[in-house]
Amino acid sequence: MDTIAVIKARRSIRRYRSVAVPNAVLTDLIDCARLAPTGYNSQPWVFIVVTDPAVRGQIADIARYGGFIRQAGACIAVFARSDAETYVEDSCAATENIIIAAGAYGLGTCWVNAYRKSHSQAIEKLLGAPADYELVTLLAVGYPDEEKKTAKKPLTDVLRWNHFNGTDANA
Repeated sequence: MDTIAVIKARRSIRRYRSVAVPNAVLTDLIDCARLAPTGYNSQPWVFIVVTDPAVRGQIADIARYGGFIRQAGACIAVFARSDAETYVEDSCAATENIIIAAGAYGLGTCWVNAYRKSHSQAIEKLLGAPADYELVTLLAVGYPDEEKKTAKKPLTDVLRWNHFNGTDANA
């Protein structure tokens, strides 16, 4: 699928078919994630791919607003070394790479907020994270069992040229 089409078609998916995502595909998603830009080329991340249904179920029980992780084919937990200066931004860039790559494979995803949330430490403990790593994002990944047509703001509401009040390209 064309990259621009994948980006424009992307929606958060919370219902998944009961179909396993091949390990080769999941490995490629992480390969795409590791190629994301990082501040100072620090590459502070570790990606935990959770395919075990019991562990996904535990994550779903713990993660606030993440119950659908139980039905997804996989959950990807993005951890980063908390001593890296731009680890949050780096992890978010890697997460977006996973989302785009997953769309190219016909997979749906849903980003579950995990950076310093009430559920973060419990998931860090569950997945055995070292003390110097912090959970930044969780992603449900799987074959969609729903079609979403979520409305987005029109481009004219969010695009400005040259300064905040710029309304056209010549402003």
